[in-house]
Amino acid sequence: MLDVSLISAFVGGLIVFFSPCVLPIVPFYLSYMAGASMQEISGDGALPPGVRRRAFLASVMFSLGIITVFVLLGAAAFGLSQAFRSVQTEFRLVAALIVFILGLHFLGVLKIGFLNRVFQMEAGSTQKMSVMGAYLVGFAFAAGWTPCVGGVLTAVVFTASTEATAMRGLVLLLVFGLAMTTPFMIAALFIGPFLRFASKFRRHLPKVEKAMGLLLIVFAVLIATDSVNYIAEWMLDAFPAFQNI
Repeated sequence: MLDVSLISAFVGGLIVFFSPCVLPIVPFYLSYMAGASMQEISGDGALPPGVRRRAFLASVMFSLGIITVFVLLGAAAFGLSQAFRSVQTEFRLVAALIVFILGLHFLGVLKIGFLNRVFQMEAGSTQKMSVMGAYLVGFAFAAGWTPCVGGVLTAVVFTASTEATAMRGLVLLLVFGLAMTTPFMIAALFIGPFLRFASKFRRHLPKVEKAMGLLLIVFAVLIATDSVNYIAEWMLDAFPAFQNI
């Protein structure tokens, strides 16, 4: 059966990666993790020996660090929702309100200062990063609650908190984390083409930000009305092909 929650988490993860506060800093993360300067990885010539391999291995561990934080958040959210099961309706409405406000922020209707906090690092270091170092950087990145990650992640975390079992909530956050970090690992394998793509994609970043705001508002409505399952049933009736997914 089509699972709108999983699909939404996957789409949300992709949107986060291509958002204005993640995509522009990806090249600098790749430079830092590969132990190469921006000039070396952005040039048209061949990459220095070992750069692509170091960048990919570091990106895998960086991604695992991010996913670890997301999964822990999913477990914590589910435990909190179970502790306050007697006020589950109020819990859902508060969650919807928070997600709705975040949506207005990304649409530019509201400006919330603390959401503009971005986790940064010094790029261009020629020092090679260890495997554990890349994992800790990913952990710190996720824990830093950058604005784009925090916005969509809030919606996914609250959705996970209302799942029937803890495992369902963990899977939801795992899908979100994989959708967000897989493009990063692909970028590490194809550094040159990715940098050219990122430079051309910059002009679309404001559109992505607006799309994220709309996505959050739709999620807020679904959470407030407890309609996620009804949407899935409607999609199955309207598009029978989805039954094969």
